[in-house]
Amino acid sequence: MLQVTFPEIAAVMRSAGSTVPVSEGHGCLCGALCVSADYRLERWLEELVEVDQTTPIAPDLMQAMHALYEDTVSALRGDQMDFEPFLPDDSVTLEQRATAISQWCQGFLYGFGTTRAIQAGQMPKSVDEILIDFTNIGRAEAQSGEDSEEDEEAYTQVVEYIRAAVQLIHDELEDLRNGDDSNAALDDQDSDELDPDDPDYDAIH
Repeated sequence: MLQVTFPEIAAVMRSAGSTVPVSEGHGCLCGALCVSADYRLERWLEELVEVDQTTPIAPDLMQAMHALYEDTVSALRGDQMDFEPFLPDDSVTLEQRATAISQWCQGFLYGFGTTRAIQAGQMPKSVDEILIDFTNIGRAEAQSGEDSEEDEEAYTQVVEYIRAAVQLIHDELEDLRNGDDSNAALDDQDSDELDPDDPDYDAIH
């Protein structure tokens, strides 16, 4: 069970001047954790907040983000299969939740692609197919309008797919993640953006 709520994390990120959407930030963390056995909290925070070399990270931000980081690591690497993407709850509109799903997938692809270089032939086909799905979900645009029962069901199915897919990716890449990390890290400017040319994923429309 998470120690922090979505609104709490949103508030501390805003107070720190972060412009990264909360769900995108969590997706980035999860993507990085899938390919790196040693992705630290400090590196994640550098992706979310501009921190001056002489200015320490505010304690409230560090405490809240540390709690989310630890909960996410524990869920992904534990044996309870209780991982969940960090998304707003049902108190907000379906349009807002659908937007958050797209942002989460965009963040996952960023974290996955910029944390470690994976050579051709190292990527299991099942993982490659999921990354294409995440790319399509990340491109999808939420449609405004009255929420229907069918739309809610579709949203729930997409969230469940992401939950199971991330756990599968994490498990499939265990050997790669725990292998030799030498020369594995990528600088942002050297990373290739995952951009398969597929039709938009429309399950959340």
